[in-house]
Amino acid sequence: MRELDAVLESFIENSFDALDDDDKSRFAAILDLSDPQLYRYIAGRTEPADPHHARLIRGIRDSLKLRR
Repeated sequence: MRELDAVLESFIENSFDALDDDDKSRFAAILDLSDPQLYRYIAGRTEPADPHHARLIRGIRDSLKLRR
């Protein structure tokens, strides 16, 4: 999914370095999700059950709002 790739690339370029080591590991873990599942999370259609992943996904979504 090109849209998903663009979102994640933007997040990596602009926000990834500010994450702590645990969140960097969580980010790597969410990349293992299927594209459709990750897209649903990023689009806000569903939320991850893991609260740490949910917080990270919200951070990715928030970074999109700041770029618009």
